[in-house]
Amino acid sequence: MSRPGLDKWYAYMKSHDTAALWDLLHPDAVFESPVVHTPQRGRDITFKYLTGAAKVLGGPTFKYLGEWTNDTGAVLEFENEIDGIKINGVDIISFDAEGRITHFKVMVRPLKGINLLHRLMGDELMKQTGGATSQSPSR
Repeated sequence: MSRPGLDKWYAYMKSHDTAALWDLLHPDAVFESPVVHTPQRGRDITFKYLTGAAKVLGGPTFKYLGEWTNDTGAVLEFENEIDGIKINGVDIISFDAEGRITHFKVMVRPLKGINLLHRLMGDELMKQTGGATSQSPSR
C-alpha cells in the first residue's frame, strides 16, 4: 500500500518543519480536538492546532506505539508523559488521493491527561494568536 501522506506525517513529527505540515494539509482540512465541542474547519485552524500540539505533546518522550492503516487513513496510538501524567491517545487521520490530510481527530485518556492538555493547548494557542483567539480550546 502506498502511504505518502502517512510517511510525510511521520517526517513532520520528527522534524517539526511547519512548511512541510502546511503543504500536507488539505485547504479544507478538519481538526477534531478531545476538548473542543465543534470540529475546527480549514487549513489555518488545523495548522494552529497541530503545531500547538507538536509543541505541547510532541516532546522528546513522545512516541507512537501502534499503527492501523487502510487505503485512505490511519489510526496511530501514542503516549507521552507530561508533568508526571502519562498520556495515552490516538490520532485518527484521513488522507485524500494526493496524500494530504483531510481530517484529523485526536482522542486522549485519562481525564487528568485531557485536563492537562486542555490547559497547555489553551496557553499555546493564546501565544500563537497574540493573546486573543476565537478558536480557544475551552469552547
